[in-house]
Amino acid sequence: MKVSGFLKAFFGAIVMSFMMSGVGHAADQGTSAEAEAMVKKAVAYIKANGAEKAYEEFTNGKSFKDRDLYIIVYDLNGKNLAQGANPKLVGKDLIGLKDPDGKPLIQMFVDLAKSKGKGWVEGYKFLNPVSQKIEGKAMYLERVGETLVGCGIYK
Repeated sequence: MKVSGFLKAFFGAIVMSFMMSGVGHAADQGTSAEAEAMVKKAVAYIKANGAEKAYEEFTNGKSFKDRDLYIIVYDLNGKNLAQGANPKLVGKDLIGLKDPDGKPLIQMFVDLAKSKGKGWVEGYKFLNPVSQKIEGKAMYLERVGETLVGCGIYK
């Protein structure tokens, strides 16, 4: 059965109107509560399945990725062990990584993990994998042994 040009245009206009209406726009970004919940889920996953399986899932799987939320894992020397947005970073020593304003990102994460064990690192900028733009970001992290597990939100 052939669909007429009119029907294609009509349904196309409805779909476009729905997309442009902003329905669900606020839900496009993860919240601080969702980031904390994802970290807690990731920590439980590590404890239940072991680090190797967990890091593979965080980096290459789908169960720890939701819109602009994803899990990262670093050792306390700044080596990346898992990265849900950019697998190319896994295995790299990133302790010297700085944001566009010169803030030492990974060092800030490591310092918080060592001093407090968990909490938020605020006030830095990072590439949002959804928008592909440098945006303000905050990271919630928890220390797990000699590693830190984090999930950030874009502001």
